[in-house]
Amino acid sequence: MHPAPSVIIFTTLSGLGFGLLAFLGLDIPHVRGGSALAFFVIAYGLAVGGLLASTFHLGNKKNAIYAFSQWRSSWLSREGIAAVFTLLVFAPVALGRIFFDESMLLLGVIGTLGAVATVFTTSMIYAQMRTIPRWRQPIVPAMFLFHMLAGGALLSGESRLAGVLILVLTAIMFWMWRDGDAREAASVDTMESATGLGAIGKVRMYESAHTARNYVMDEMIHRVGRKHAEKLRKITLLLVGVLPAAILLILPPMHVTALIALVLHLVGAAIGRWLFFAEARHVVGLYYGK
Repeated sequence: MHPAPSVIIFTTLSGLGFGLLAFLGLDIPHVRGGSALAFFVIAYGLAVGGLLASTFHLGNKKNAIYAFSQWRSSWLSREGIAAVFTLLVFAPVALGRIFFDESMLLLGVIGTLGAVATVFTTSMIYAQMRTIPRWRQPIVPAMFLFHMLAGGALLSGESRLAGVLILVLTAIMFWMWRDGDAREAASVDTMESATGLGAIGKVRMYESAHTARNYVMDEMIHRVGRKHAEKLRKITLLLVGVLPAAILLILPPMHVTALIALVLHLVGAAIGRWLFFAEARHVVGLYYGK
């Protein structure tokens, strides 16, 4: 699939924002007054900024409101509802800690559960897609959730915990790629099965379905070269996990080292998320001879 920048920004930043909110809900770090204000501004800025970025992928921005109406069948709708619920729950928590020195712990725990649920619903938008074999695997939600938790631990100052979570995330990403390769290789989708003409014989593309590029071709048919993908995977694992984890677990905990680890992790996460979309093969490509 075509890796739209808006979706990469959305899935990366919103995960970080909800990850920080999840830790703040547990009163980690224990901050009040102006410090609490700074943390909640960062968390809300990342979460809301990421959600807003996702709307730029819509052809008609007014259609965003309809994302909330299909919650019975759509993970996208569930994501929108969970996100709004979580942000609303955290509002009184933030006010209580900033202005009244109140922990609001019970409400914070509810908000933490809402943050986890929001990221889980985001992951299920992709993990439930039968049309993309590489995404339809149980490890995809784990990848999203550990991205969230690792980023939240980093932003909340839990350096040692962040280092451990980052190592787990690195292993999950490696597993996800290998399992995704196997699932795509084992996919039974062919031009014969797509057209339903397999009983007649071998099917080949006689003529393209369109004389010019269209939305389906631009968004659903995009392939990254295998050699390039392997190089980017190694770079991702190095930046998202190995280097930040080494910095956080070996070096003494300091603001500078935590900042370096965060920057490396963010760059690696963005590359990894680009690969997540670029390597996805949508079966609709079969109708275009792909």
